[in-house]
Amino acid sequence: MLIINAKIITMENETIDNGYIVIKDKIIERVGYMEDLNVTSKRYIDAKGGLVLPGFIDPHCHIGMWDDGLGFEGDDGNEETDPITPHLRAIDAVNSFDDCFQEALDAGITTVLTGPGSTNPIAGQWCAMKTRRDRIDNLIVASPVGMKFALGENPKTTYNAKNLSPVTRMATAALIREQLQKTKRYMEDMERWHEDEELDEPEYDMKCEALIPVLKREIKAFFHAHRADDIFTAIRIAEEFNLDYVLVHATEAYKIATQLQTVMPKIITGPIICDRSKPELKGLTPKNAGILRSVGIETAICTDHPVIPIQYLALSAAISAKEGLGTTSALEAITINAAKMAGIDKRVGSIKVGKDADILVFNKNPLDVMASPTHVVVDGMLVKGQFSE
Repeated sequence: MLIINAKIITMENETIDNGYIVIKDKIIERVGYMEDLNVTSKRYIDAKGGLVLPGFIDPHCHIGMWDDGLGFEGDDGNEETDPITPHLRAIDAVNSFDDCFQEALDAGITTVLTGPGSTNPIAGQWCAMKTRRDRIDNLIVASPVGMKFALGENPKTTYNAKNLSPVTRMATAALIREQLQKTKRYMEDMERWHEDEELDEPEYDMKCEALIPVLKREIKAFFHAHRADDIFTAIRIAEEFNLDYVLVHATEAYKIATQLQTVMPKIITGPIICDRSKPELKGLTPKNAGILRSVGIETAICTDHPVIPIQYLALSAAISAKEGLGTTSALEAITINAAKMAGIDKRVGSIKVGKDADILVFNKNPLDVMASPTHVVVDGMLVKGQFSE
Protein backbone atom coordinates (compact mmCIF):
# COMPACT_ATOMS: atom_id res chain seq x y z
CA MET A 1 0.00 0.00 0.00
CA LEU A 2 1.12 3.54 -0.76
CA ILE A 3 0.09 6.88 0.70
CA ILE A 4 1.19 9.76 -1.55
CA ASN A 5 1.08 13.56 -1.78
CA ALA A 6 0.80 13.92 2.00
CA LYS A 7 1.93 16.43 4.56
CA ILE A 8 3.27 13.90 7.04
CA ILE A 9 3.43 14.87 10.70
CA THR A 10 5.55 12.00 11.95
CA MET A 11 5.44 12.88 15.69
CA GLU A 12 9.20 12.22 15.56
CA ASN A 13 10.05 15.96 15.48
CA GLU A 14 9.79 15.95 11.69
CA THR A 15 7.22 17.16 9.19
CA ILE A 16 7.47 16.14 5.53
CA ASP A 17 5.59 18.72 3.47
CA ASN A 18 5.04 16.54 0.39
CA GLY A 19 5.77 12.95 1.19
CA TYR A 20 4.88 9.31 0.81
CA ILE A 21 4.60 6.21 2.98
CA VAL A 22 5.15 2.63 1.83
CA ILE A 23 3.36 -0.04 3.86
CA LYS A 24 4.19 -3.73 3.65
CA ASP A 25 3.12 -6.67 5.84
CA LYS A 26 1.37 -4.41 8.39
CA ILE A 27 4.54 -2.36 8.90
CA ILE A 28 5.76 1.04 7.72
CA GLU A 29 8.50 0.12 5.26
CA ARG A 30 9.54 3.52 3.91
CA VAL A 31 8.83 7.20 4.56
CA GLY A 32 10.16 9.98 2.38
CA TYR A 33 9.66 12.89 -0.01
CA MET A 34 7.59 12.46 -3.17
CA GLU A 35 10.56 13.37 -5.36
CA ASP A 36 12.33 10.25 -4.07
CA LEU A 37 9.42 7.84 -4.62
CA ASN A 38 10.43 5.06 -7.00
CA VAL A 39 7.78 2.39 -6.41
CA THR A 40 4.16 2.04 -7.51
CA SER A 41 1.14 0.15 -6.25
CA LYS A 42 -2.42 -0.42 -7.44
CA ARG A 43 -3.46 0.06 -3.81
CA TYR A 44 -2.74 3.67 -2.99
CA ILE A 45 -4.25 6.63 -1.15
CA ASP A 46 -3.72 10.06 -2.66
CA ALA A 47 -3.81 12.43 0.31
CA LYS A 48 -3.96 15.40 -2.10
CA GLY A 49 -1.91 17.57 0.23
CA GLY A 50 -3.86 16.55 3.32
CA LEU A 51 -2.39 15.86 6.75
CA VAL A 52 -1.16 12.38 7.63
CA LEU A 53 -0.58 11.43 11.26
CA PRO A 54 -0.07 8.28 13.31
CA GLY A 55 -3.20 6.66 14.68
CA PHE A 56 -4.48 8.20 17.89
CA ILE A 57 -4.04 6.37 21.20
CA ASP A 58 -6.34 6.55 24.21
CA PRO A 59 -3.98 5.66 27.08
CA HIS A 60 -6.71 5.11 29.68
CA CYS A 61 -10.25 3.95 29.01
CA HIS A 62 -12.57 1.07 29.75
CA ILE A 63 -13.79 0.33 26.25
CA GLY A 64 -15.17 -3.20 25.98
CA MET A 65 -15.25 -3.59 29.76
CA TRP A 66 -18.67 -1.93 29.97
CA ASP A 67 -20.73 -2.91 26.94
CA ASP A 68 -22.44 0.01 25.27
CA GLY A 69 -26.15 0.25 26.03
CA LEU A 70 -26.24 -2.60 28.54
CA GLY A 71 -26.59 -2.72 32.30
CA PHE A 72 -25.25 -5.42 34.60
CA GLU A 73 -25.10 -8.01 31.80
CA GLY A 74 -22.34 -6.04 30.09
CA ASP A 75 -20.69 -4.62 33.20
CA ASP A 76 -17.36 -6.43 33.62
CA GLY A 77 -15.18 -3.60 34.83
CA ASN A 78 -15.14 -3.94 38.62
CA GLU A 79 -14.91 -7.15 40.65
CA GLU A 80 -16.35 -5.79 43.89
CA THR A 81 -16.10 -9.02 45.90
CA ASP A 82 -12.44 -8.56 46.85
CA PRO A 83 -10.42 -5.33 47.13
CA ILE A 84 -7.18 -6.98 45.97
CA THR A 85 -7.51 -8.55 42.51
CA PRO A 86 -4.19 -8.29 40.62
CA HIS A 87 -4.80 -11.69 39.01
CA LEU A 88 -7.74 -10.43 36.92
CA ARG A 89 -6.93 -9.87 33.25
CA ALA A 90 -8.64 -7.34 31.00
CA ILE A 91 -8.22 -9.64 28.03
CA ASP A 92 -10.76 -12.01 29.62
CA ALA A 93 -13.41 -9.28 29.89
CA VAL A 94 -13.09 -7.01 26.86
CA ASN A 95 -15.81 -7.44 24.26
CA SER A 96 -13.88 -6.46 21.14
CA PHE A 97 -17.11 -6.51 19.11
CA ASP A 98 -18.71 -3.72 21.13
CA ASP A 99 -20.04 -0.94 18.86
CA CYS A 100 -17.80 1.63 20.53
CA PHE A 101 -14.74 0.14 18.84
CA GLN A 102 -16.18 1.20 15.48
CA GLU A 103 -16.79 4.69 16.84
CA ALA A 104 -13.17 4.77 18.00
CA LEU A 105 -11.97 3.78 14.53
CA ASP A 106 -14.15 6.37 12.83
CA ALA A 107 -12.54 9.02 15.05
CA GLY A 108 -9.01 7.82 14.25
CA ILE A 109 -8.30 6.01 17.52
CA THR A 110 -6.37 2.92 16.49
CA THR A 111 -4.92 1.80 19.84
CA VAL A 112 -6.40 1.84 23.35
CA LEU A 113 -5.37 0.88 26.84
CA THR A 114 -8.31 -0.70 28.60
CA GLY A 115 -8.96 -2.66 31.75
CA PRO A 116 -10.70 -2.84 35.12
CA GLY A 117 -11.98 0.21 36.96
CA SER A 118 -11.06 1.85 40.23
CA THR A 119 -13.20 0.26 42.95
CA ASN A 120 -10.33 -1.98 44.08
CA PRO A 121 -7.00 -0.74 45.47
CA ILE A 122 -5.36 -3.30 43.18
CA ALA A 123 -7.81 -3.85 40.36
CA GLY A 124 -6.05 -6.05 37.82
CA GLN A 125 -4.06 -6.27 34.61
CA TRP A 126 -4.63 -3.87 31.72
CA CYS A 127 -4.04 -4.54 28.03
CA ALA A 128 -3.09 -2.41 25.04
CA MET A 129 -5.00 -3.37 21.91
CA LYS A 130 -5.96 -2.26 18.43
CA THR A 131 -9.52 -1.14 17.74
CA ARG A 132 -10.29 -2.92 14.46
CA ARG A 133 -12.97 -5.60 14.70
CA ASP A 134 -11.45 -9.01 15.37
CA ARG A 135 -10.92 -11.59 18.07
CA ILE A 136 -9.16 -9.80 20.91
CA ASP A 137 -6.24 -12.23 20.84
CA ASN A 138 -5.41 -10.90 17.37
CA LEU A 139 -5.57 -7.27 18.50
CA ILE A 140 -3.20 -7.28 21.47
CA VAL A 141 -0.23 -4.91 21.47
CA ALA A 142 0.72 -5.79 25.06
CA SER A 143 -1.04 -7.92 27.68
CA PRO A 144 -0.46 -7.17 30.41
CA VAL A 145 0.65 -3.65 29.64
CA GLY A 146 0.31 -2.60 33.27
CA MET A 147 -1.35 -3.10 36.65
CA LYS A 148 -4.18 -0.86 37.83
CA PHE A 149 -3.98 0.60 41.35
CA ALA A 150 -6.61 2.94 42.77
CA LEU A 151 -6.46 5.51 45.55
CA GLY A 152 -8.90 8.00 46.99
CA GLU A 153 -12.64 8.09 46.87
CA ASN A 154 -13.65 5.07 44.78
CA PRO A 155 -12.29 2.20 46.93
CA LYS A 156 -13.57 3.97 50.08
CA THR A 157 -17.13 4.38 48.85
CA THR A 158 -17.31 0.89 47.36
CA TYR A 159 -16.27 -1.00 50.48
CA ASN A 160 -17.86 1.34 52.99
CA ALA A 161 -21.19 0.32 51.48
CA LYS A 162 -20.26 -3.32 52.15
CA ASN A 163 -18.94 -2.60 55.65
CA LEU A 164 -15.57 -4.00 54.56
CA SER A 165 -12.04 -2.63 54.39
CA PRO A 166 -10.90 -0.23 53.02
CA VAL A 167 -13.06 2.62 54.27
CA THR A 168 -10.17 5.07 54.70
CA ARG A 169 -7.28 6.23 52.56
CA MET A 170 -4.95 4.70 55.17
CA ALA A 171 -6.44 1.26 54.66
CA THR A 172 -6.32 1.58 50.88
CA ALA A 173 -2.60 2.32 50.94
CA ALA A 174 -1.99 -0.36 53.58
CA LEU A 175 -3.70 -3.05 51.48
CA ILE A 176 -1.58 -2.14 48.48
CA ARG A 177 1.62 -2.21 50.53
CA GLU A 178 0.69 -5.50 52.16
CA GLN A 179 0.13 -7.24 48.83
CA LEU A 180 3.31 -5.82 47.28
CA GLN A 181 5.28 -6.93 50.34
CA LYS A 182 3.74 -10.41 50.14
CA THR A 183 4.82 -10.56 46.53
CA LYS A 184 8.38 -9.55 47.40
CA ARG A 185 8.53 -12.33 49.99
CA TYR A 186 6.99 -14.78 47.51
CA MET A 187 9.69 -13.91 44.98
CA GLU A 188 12.40 -14.40 47.60
CA ASP A 189 10.95 -17.77 48.62
CA MET A 190 10.81 -18.88 45.00
CA GLU A 191 14.42 -17.81 44.47
CA ARG A 192 15.57 -19.75 47.55
CA TRP A 193 13.65 -22.81 46.36
CA HIS A 194 15.33 -22.66 42.94
CA GLU A 195 18.73 -22.42 44.64
CA ASP A 196 18.11 -25.22 47.16
CA GLU A 197 16.30 -28.35 45.93
CA GLU A 198 15.82 -29.60 49.47
CA LEU A 199 13.41 -26.78 50.26
CA ASP A 200 9.70 -27.22 49.63
CA GLU A 201 8.29 -25.37 46.67
CA PRO A 202 6.29 -22.33 47.81
CA GLU A 203 2.55 -22.72 47.43
CA TYR A 204 1.37 -21.21 44.16
CA ASP A 205 -0.13 -17.74 44.64
CA MET A 206 -1.91 -16.32 41.62
CA LYS A 207 -2.08 -12.78 43.03
CA CYS A 208 1.64 -12.69 43.73
CA GLU A 209 2.44 -14.17 40.33
CA ALA A 210 0.49 -11.37 38.69
CA LEU A 211 2.43 -8.70 40.59
CA ILE A 212 5.91 -10.08 39.93
CA PRO A 213 6.24 -8.22 36.58
CA VAL A 214 5.25 -5.00 38.37
CA LEU A 215 7.98 -5.36 41.00
CA LYS A 216 10.47 -6.29 38.27
CA ARG A 217 9.50 -3.08 36.40
CA GLU A 218 8.56 -5.17 33.36
CA ILE A 219 5.12 -3.54 33.18
CA LYS A 220 3.71 -0.21 34.34
CA ALA A 221 1.96 0.54 37.61
CA PHE A 222 -1.01 2.74 36.72
CA PHE A 223 -2.15 4.72 39.78
CA HIS A 224 -5.67 6.17 39.70
CA ALA A 225 -5.45 9.36 41.78
CA HIS A 226 -7.35 12.65 41.63
CA ARG A 227 -6.60 14.67 44.77
CA ALA A 228 -3.18 16.16 45.43
CA ASP A 229 -2.67 14.09 48.58
CA ASP A 230 -3.57 10.90 46.71
CA ILE A 231 -1.06 11.79 44.00
CA PHE A 232 1.66 12.02 46.62
CA THR A 233 0.55 8.70 48.15
CA ALA A 234 0.90 7.07 44.73
CA ILE A 235 4.42 8.49 44.36
CA ARG A 236 5.31 7.42 47.90
CA ILE A 237 4.25 3.81 47.33
CA ALA A 238 5.86 3.68 43.89
CA GLU A 239 9.16 4.92 45.28
CA GLU A 240 9.04 2.51 48.22
CA PHE A 241 8.78 -0.44 45.84
CA ASN A 242 10.75 1.05 42.92
CA LEU A 243 7.82 0.79 40.51
CA ASP A 244 7.70 2.11 36.95
CA TYR A 245 4.59 4.16 37.58
CA VAL A 246 2.17 6.40 35.71
CA LEU A 247 -0.29 8.77 37.39
CA VAL A 248 -3.76 8.50 35.88
CA HIS A 249 -6.23 11.42 35.98
CA ALA A 250 -4.09 13.48 38.40
CA THR A 251 -6.92 16.03 38.51
CA GLU A 252 -5.19 18.30 41.03
CA ALA A 253 -1.67 17.88 39.65
CA TYR A 254 -1.67 21.50 38.48
CA LYS A 255 -1.95 22.59 42.12
CA ILE A 256 1.31 20.83 42.97
CA ALA A 257 3.13 21.24 39.65
CA THR A 258 6.28 22.74 41.16
CA GLN A 259 6.51 19.96 43.77
CA LEU A 260 6.07 17.35 41.04
CA GLN A 261 9.05 18.80 39.20
CA THR A 262 11.33 17.06 41.69
CA VAL A 263 10.17 13.62 40.48
CA MET A 264 8.87 14.44 36.96
CA PRO A 265 6.21 11.72 36.91
CA LYS A 266 4.46 10.45 33.80
CA ILE A 267 0.89 11.76 33.87
CA ILE A 268 -2.23 10.82 31.92
CA THR A 269 -4.77 13.63 32.31
CA GLY A 270 -8.51 13.44 31.75
CA PRO A 271 -11.35 13.10 31.42
CA ILE A 272 -11.94 16.82 31.01
CA ILE A 273 -15.28 17.01 29.16
CA CYS A 274 -17.26 16.19 32.27
CA ASP A 275 -18.77 17.81 35.34
CA ARG A 276 -17.39 17.80 38.85
CA SER A 277 -19.51 14.78 39.74
CA LYS A 278 -17.85 13.86 43.04
CA PRO A 279 -15.85 15.58 45.79
CA GLU A 280 -12.39 14.66 44.51
CA LEU A 281 -13.21 16.26 41.14
CA LYS A 282 -13.98 19.70 42.59
CA GLY A 283 -10.61 20.97 41.36
CA LEU A 284 -11.17 19.78 37.76
CA THR A 285 -9.90 22.18 35.10
CA PRO A 286 -9.02 21.76 31.41
CA LYS A 287 -5.91 23.85 32.10
CA ASN A 288 -4.26 20.92 33.95
CA ALA A 289 -2.22 19.50 31.06
CA GLY A 290 -1.06 22.93 29.93
CA ILE A 291 0.12 23.92 33.39
CA LEU A 292 2.03 20.65 33.77
CA ARG A 293 3.61 21.11 30.35
CA SER A 294 4.69 24.63 31.31
CA VAL A 295 6.89 23.20 34.08
CA GLY A 296 8.33 20.49 31.82
CA ILE A 297 6.09 17.56 32.77
CA GLU A 298 4.94 15.64 29.70
CA THR A 299 1.35 14.48 29.66
CA ALA A 300 -0.99 12.25 27.71
CA ILE A 301 -4.76 12.72 27.46
CA CYS A 302 -7.49 10.11 27.96
CA THR A 303 -11.28 9.91 27.72
CA ASP A 304 -11.79 7.37 30.52
CA HIS A 305 -14.51 5.91 28.24
CA PRO A 306 -17.39 5.40 28.95
CA VAL A 307 -17.11 8.46 31.23
CA ILE A 308 -16.50 10.43 28.03
CA PRO A 309 -17.35 8.60 24.78
CA ILE A 310 -14.10 7.52 23.20
CA GLN A 311 -14.73 9.33 19.91
CA TYR A 312 -14.16 12.62 21.76
CA LEU A 313 -10.46 11.98 22.43
CA ALA A 314 -9.33 14.51 19.79
CA LEU A 315 -11.89 17.00 21.12
CA SER A 316 -10.42 16.55 24.60
CA ALA A 317 -6.97 17.25 23.16
CA ALA A 318 -8.32 20.30 21.34
CA ILE A 319 -9.79 21.75 24.55
CA SER A 320 -6.47 21.16 26.32
CA ALA A 321 -4.68 22.89 23.44
CA LYS A 322 -7.03 25.87 23.72
CA GLU A 323 -6.51 26.03 27.50
CA GLY A 324 -2.73 26.30 27.32
CA LEU A 325 -1.27 23.00 26.12
CA GLY A 326 -0.83 24.11 22.51
CA THR A 327 -1.55 22.22 19.30
CA THR A 328 1.72 20.32 18.95
CA SER A 329 1.76 19.12 22.56
CA ALA A 330 -1.94 18.20 22.34
CA LEU A 331 -1.26 15.98 19.32
CA GLU A 332 1.72 14.44 21.12
CA ALA A 333 -0.57 13.74 24.09
CA ILE A 334 -2.75 11.41 22.00
CA THR A 335 0.05 9.84 19.95
CA ILE A 336 3.70 9.50 20.91
CA ASN A 337 3.39 10.56 24.58
CA ALA A 338 0.51 8.14 25.11
CA ALA A 339 2.59 5.37 23.56
CA LYS A 340 5.65 6.16 25.68
CA MET A 341 3.66 6.21 28.91
CA ALA A 342 2.27 2.79 28.07
CA GLY A 343 5.67 1.44 27.09
CA ILE A 344 4.47 0.56 23.57
CA ASP A 345 6.24 3.30 21.61
CA LYS A 346 8.42 0.78 19.76
CA ARG A 347 5.28 -0.25 17.88
CA VAL A 348 2.88 2.71 17.79
CA GLY A 349 2.64 6.45 18.39
CA SER A 350 4.57 7.86 15.44
CA ILE A 351 5.21 7.38 11.75
CA LYS A 352 8.58 5.68 11.60
CA VAL A 353 10.06 2.84 9.59
CA GLY A 354 9.50 -0.48 11.36
CA LYS A 355 6.48 0.63 13.38
CA ASP A 356 2.92 -0.64 12.95
CA ALA A 357 1.17 0.91 9.98
CA ASP A 358 -1.54 2.75 11.95
CA ILE A 359 -2.11 5.91 9.92
CA LEU A 360 -4.72 8.66 9.59
CA VAL A 361 -5.44 11.02 6.70
CA PHE A 362 -7.17 14.36 7.36
CA ASN A 363 -8.27 17.12 4.98
CA LYS A 364 -8.30 19.70 7.80
CA ASN A 365 -6.78 20.35 11.22
CA PRO A 366 -7.27 17.09 13.18
CA LEU A 367 -8.14 19.09 16.31
CA ASP A 368 -10.90 21.01 14.53
CA VAL A 369 -14.29 20.07 15.99
CA MET A 370 -15.51 19.47 12.42
CA ALA A 371 -12.59 17.20 11.53
CA SER A 372 -12.82 13.48 10.96
CA PRO A 373 -10.22 11.30 9.24
CA THR A 374 -11.02 10.57 5.61
CA HIS A 375 -8.91 7.40 5.78
CA VAL A 376 -7.90 5.16 8.68
CA VAL A 377 -5.29 2.43 8.33
CA VAL A 378 -4.75 -0.11 11.13
CA ASP A 379 -2.08 -2.80 10.92
CA GLY A 380 -1.66 -1.96 7.25
CA MET A 381 -5.36 -2.50 6.50
CA LEU A 382 -7.62 0.28 5.21
CA VAL A 383 -10.58 0.25 7.61
CA LYS A 384 -12.10 3.63 6.71
CA GLY A 385 -12.14 5.37 3.36
CA GLN A 386 -11.39 4.07 -0.13
CA PHE A 387 -8.32 3.63 -2.28
CA SER A 388 -7.69 6.23 -4.95
CA GLU A 389 -8.16 5.49 -8.63
